[in-house]
Amino acid sequence: MAKAKTSFVCQECGGVSTRWQGKCPHCGSWNTMHEFVEKPAAQAQNRFAHLAASAPVRSLAQIETAEIPRISTGMGELDRVLGGGLVSGGVVLIGGDPGIGKSTLLLQALTNLSQHTPVLYVTGEESAEQVAMRAHRLELDTTNVKLLAEIQLESIQQGLEQEQPKICVIDSIQTLFSGELSAAPGSVSQVRECAAQLTRLAKQKGISIVMIGHVTKDGTLAGPRVLEHIVDTVLYFEGETDSSYRLIRAFKNRFGAVNELGVFAMTDKGLKGVSNPSAIFLSQHNEEVAGSCVMATQEGTRPLLVEIQALVDTAHVPNPRRLTLGLDGGRLAMLLAVLHRHAGVATFDQDVFINAVGGVRINETASDLPVLLAIISSLRDRPLPKGLFAFGEVGLAGEVRPATRGQERLKEAAKLGFSIAMVPKHNMPKQEIEGLTIWPVSRLDEVLNYLR
Repeated sequence: MAKAKTSFVCQECGGVSTRWQGKCPHCGSWNTMHEFVEKPAAQAQNRFAHLAASAPVRSLAQIETAEIPRISTGMGELDRVLGGGLVSGGVVLIGGDPGIGKSTLLLQALTNLSQHTPVLYVTGEESAEQVAMRAHRLELDTTNVKLLAEIQLESIQQGLEQEQPKICVIDSIQTLFSGELSAAPGSVSQVRECAAQLTRLAKQKGISIVMIGHVTKDGTLAGPRVLEHIVDTVLYFEGETDSSYRLIRAFKNRFGAVNELGVFAMTDKGLKGVSNPSAIFLSQHNEEVAGSCVMATQEGTRPLLVEIQALVDTAHVPNPRRLTLGLDGGRLAMLLAVLHRHAGVATFDQDVFINAVGGVRINETASDLPVLLAIISSLRDRPLPKGLFAFGEVGLAGEVRPATRGQERLKEAAKLGFSIAMVPKHNMPKQEIEGLTIWPVSRLDEVLNYLR
């Protein structure tokens, strides 16, 4: 019999090495190499014998396509992030910090789905009694929800064969183990093998499988990087511990758009979708304050209004501080240099603090113009005009560049009662928007002319 081959796999990048090393030779990460025992060739050949038949070669133009049917979870925000709902045979991986609400969200979704679809909840972290207690606390009707408390992969596969559910939740993938491997549950080899086997079963039987995954201290999904490549959709559940709001983002979706955002509010009856998330990210001031500017950002197909706050104060140390929360700190240093070079506004002796209200993280460059407006307002200690919002990228030459989906941003702000929009000149709407005054700008010095 052929001997099992041992290799070492990096949990960060999935790189393989023949011997253990403290530093991964592929990505440079430290202490991420874990042992992986490969199956002998004879065993692998028997296990994958059904894949030996070669598929016929066809012309791509001859393949008929049809719109993928969706299975609604009954939760509009979750359906939005998934691209319209679950897909038959699709595999979803959702990660998040402990206690963020992953199990609660999926238990609520399964309860909704169970009214018209056979479902199965596989729990490996909690006992059946603990899951039942949570469902009772949330007052969920779990009459049609089947539960399996099991961590052995082969038993779970047998349960799926017997129950034939259309939707299955695995809580969580790190707790499962296969009897064919000697490694402990949660190891690289076990996570990779269990995820691959469940994905193969989902494709063969047309079962939609949702896996819950642990995250590392850096906030990324634990386990081998190949885990994200195996599944069809990767979601991240985010939220501050002191906030009742939760955000869910799609970072990979083979059946829909990425970078979609779903917003939930944690209540005593579980997670509830937020229909107007812009209200969360806007502070409620009784009167206009200096250092505040509203930004119209775009999260996937959803426009959002977020308040950007700036505090500029005299520095009492040789090296002034530049601190950002929710935005790119390196970009702030660049914007301050552009502000000085092309607008004559110096901040070399000032501490600058920037915050995106509500704990949201903004990654797009359209935040440049609102950040500069908030900085100028705080530096002058003068509030911006009432009802003003802005968006636009600022280049190193002092030009203001257009942002994508400008029309949607303008309409969202007008719907919420904003009356003045400072936008890049190329984002001027073709038709006038009722109740909205447009201030088009093409260079940074034009911005200051509007604020005088």
